[in-house]
Parts: sequence; structure tokens; C-alpha cells
Amino acid sequence: MKVLVTDPIADAGLDRLREAGYEVETAYDVEGDALLEAVSDANGLIVRSGTQVTAEVFEAAPDLVIVGRAGIGVDNIDIDAATQHGVIVANAPEGNVRAAAEHTVAMGFAAARSIPQAHARLKDGEWAKSDYLGNEVNGKTLGVVGLGRVGQEVAKKFSSLGMDIVAYDPYIGEERADQLGAELVEFDACLARADFLTVHTPLTPETEGLISTDELETMGSGYLINCARGGVVDEAALAEAVDAGVIDGAAVDVFADEPVSPDNPLLSVDDVVVTPHLGASTSAAQENVAVSTADQIVAAFRDEPVINALNAPSVDESAFPRIQPYIGLAETAGKIAAQLLDGRLGEVEVTYTGDIAAEDIELVTASALKGVFAPLEWQVNAVNAPQVAKERGIEVVESKSRQSDDFQSLVTVTVRNGDEEMTVSGTLFTGEDPRIVRINGYRLDAIPYGQMLVARNYDKPGVIGFIGTVLGENDVNIAGMFNARRAKAGGEALTVYNLDDDVPDDVREKLLADDRIIDVDLITL
Repeated sequence: MKVLVTDPIADAGLDRLREAGYEVETAYDVEGDALLEAVSDANGLIVRSGTQVTAEVFEAAPDLVIVGRAGIGVDNIDIDAATQHGVIVANAPEGNVRAAAEHTVAMGFAAARSIPQAHARLKDGEWAKSDYLGNEVNGKTLGVVGLGRVGQEVAKKFSSLGMDIVAYDPYIGEERADQLGAELVEFDACLARADFLTVHTPLTPETEGLISTDELETMGSGYLINCARGGVVDEAALAEAVDAGVIDGAAVDVFADEPVSPDNPLLSVDDVVVTPHLGASTSAAQENVAVSTADQIVAAFRDEPVINALNAPSVDESAFPRIQPYIGLAETAGKIAAQLLDGRLGEVEVTYTGDIAAEDIELVTASALKGVFAPLEWQVNAVNAPQVAKERGIEVVESKSRQSDDFQSLVTVTVRNGDEEMTVSGTLFTGEDPRIVRINGYRLDAIPYGQMLVARNYDKPGVIGFIGTVLGENDVNIAGMFNARRAKAGGEALTVYNLDDDVPDDVREKLLADDRIIDVDLITL
């Protein structure tokens, strides 16, 4: 497996990948055709904010498994395109949270106490003590726009300095906000009440230009801090507002275009403190995000949970050993059900009964869908299978029940086409030995592997012998056989054969020509 690294990360992350036995290639500052060529044979890609991972990149990288973002923001990665191509996108949100929060606090103090301006003048030989009258944070109100990981850490740090916290975030609950000592308010109220306003939102179409002229006028005074993402704050509007005294000052670490242009209006306003995207620039943070990203690359290559996956089902590391055997079982049940269904697929239902119903089974369901869609001509995996279902208008239903009469845990995949349906149930024997135990109500004990022939027939003497004879005469060896019937003798029966060889079409036709045989399906696993 090969990992391409297109933005510099700490050596600790590169060493982790090499120790795991993977090839690591660094190609910093590549873009355009050079990037497409470099990624063409990569299995993993590690980037920071400098590389634009577009749909074109995914098209050029057919073997790509995962893109790791060594940091938090992923606005430079086309996640929809990644999902469509079955590529995991994962970030490292924890590694630089403390560093980003500390820089935000430092920038707030720098703006409120005019530290950079006073420093520069003293270096030039001026003792300008009387020119700077700062503001304290104690007793003031901090407005937080975006109460995510960094926003929460910033809120805690400023709260400990005696500030009241108000926050705007439509995606956080009251209970969590209460735990942080933050009052949730609407956006305009957050702006109006803030003596210091700090921004911690990703850059999306909804947040681009979120704070501009009108919003700054709503603030009316105070300081704005942006150490999150360039583009969230309208830079020209901010420069004008500070210069005109609409607000008292600002501190900005991120810009819409980086490296920042010398004619950026923020650089010419004295009461705006600027730094060149230093939020995560500590030695500890750089090592943390590099190692975290490398660990997620390794996990993806080993088919283990990718803890910070943004577009793939994930599971807690401690829970993974309990569900791991069911991932393959669900995929197999999905493959069998889809191949047995006659007609167009309209709905997929995955049912969990027994102990497995108590687990986080999102990844198991995604694997079942992967199995259902396996016959498609292009690659489908647990990342893009839910998206494939959505795009094709296929309803996905998931249900759980702790009650199970027959098995400790049972996974059932049902595929439907109008009134027609096919149900396949599987379980695990002795821990990790998968078995198919029901097919459309027929109870059996089939080992799912390789080539399988599923025959539905009338339960009459000699039918099984006839099938065995036809297969034997055509050099198709039977490795195992599992028979079941739902009613008394003479009704319908179902038999599953494990085969060592493919069954040619003419052999299948010979079987179907016998009046005792209702249907014959060939399953490939």
C-alpha cells in the first residue's frame, strides 16, 4: 500500500506509516496535472489545507481508500465526490484543539491590549505608554459562533477568566451548553451581546460571508476574533468597520486566500492583529495530528474502524471487536439475498435480533448494503453504499429487537421488489463461524463461501440424487449440501450446495428441465 503526502506533516506520522510497512511518498506543493499523476497509484492521501482534493483527484485515483486531513477543517476536500468514489475522508479534530483554543485566547488578549502595536513601536524606540489603554476580559461577555470542539475549549478558557458566555450554534443541545456554562441564543443576539466575538465554524456555502457589514454593525463595539476559517468573515467589511470605529478591533489568523495578499485590507488597519494561520502551529499539535492521521490511514488499510471518518460509518474502538464478525456476515447475507431476488430492487431491510441489537450497528448495515449492491459494475463499499441506495431511490430500513428465540444473535437482510421479497438470515457459531440459517423461511445450516447453488424443488424421492448426478456428469464437484423444507413430505424444499466449480448455463437448463425442480439460482461469494 502506498501513501502520498502532499502537505508537510510531522515526522512522527510518516514514521508511523513506515513502521506499519507502507510506502510513503512526499510530494509537497503539487497541483494540477502533477497532483493527478502523483495520486494515480496511491492507496492513501494525506493533506493539510494546502491541497485541493477535488472530484478530478478522485477520478484520477482508482485505488484510493482514504484521504486523511492532518487537522480539523476539510473544506478543501470534496466529500461528496469522495463518497461517490467509495473513499473515506477522515480528519484529526482532537490533535490541535488545545493549540487552536490557546491561540484564540492569545489573539483576544493581543487585540484588547494592543500588544503587537505597542511591541512594534517600542522596538522602533518609542515609549508610547500613554497611547494604549486596553480592555480587561473579566466581567465582559464572550460570544461564540460555533460551539464545536475548539469553540467549547475557548469558552471554557475565557469562562475561567471571569467572562459570561453566550453562544450561537443550532447543532448543539441545551444540556451540553449548560455543562459549559454557555447560554444558547440566536445569531443576532450573540452578536449584539458580545464584547468579544470569536468565530469557530467551518467554511461552507452557508457560512461563507456569515459576518459582514450588517453583522458588524449589530456588534456595535468590541472585538472580533477569527482563528477558524478564512472566508467566514468578510475581510473588506471587517477592515472598514475597525477603521471607522464601528467595532474596537479584531484579531485574524485565517484568510480567504492564503498566503495572504500584500494588498489585503486587513493588513493596513492598525487595530487589526494578524498572524499567518498559526492556530495549530505548536510542536505538540503538529505531532498529534500527524500521528492521529497516520493511525487512521493504518486502520482503513486494515479494515478497522476509522474513528474520525466524516463520510463513513464508524464505531467506537472498544465496541469494534464485538461487531467485527457480523460485518462480513451481513455483507454475505446481502449478497445472497440480492442474487436470489428476481427483479428490480426497491427496498432493503436489515434486522438485528438478540445480543447484536444492543450494539452500534451502523457499520454492519452499511456492509449489508455493500453486499446487496455488489453486482453493480462499479466499486461499492461501506462508504458509498448508503449513498448509492439514496441515489437509486432504494429505501433502507433498519430494525432491532433484543428478543431472539433461536439464536444468541441473528442478522437478517430482506430485499424487496414490490410484492416480491427475499430474506436471508445469518448467525455466528462458536464465535466467528458464519452460517446462513434461514432463506425465505427455510431453516438450514449452510456455510457461505465460494460458489453456491440454491435449488428450490418439490420434496420428492430422487430429486437430490438427480441434481447430484447432473452436476457430477458435468464435472461440477459438490463440497457440501444443506437441505430444508417448510412443510411435510411432498411439499416444497430448498437445498444449498457448496460447489468447487462454476455451473455452466446448459447444466442449469438441464436441472430446470426436470418437472420436480422449481428454480435454480447460482450464487457467487
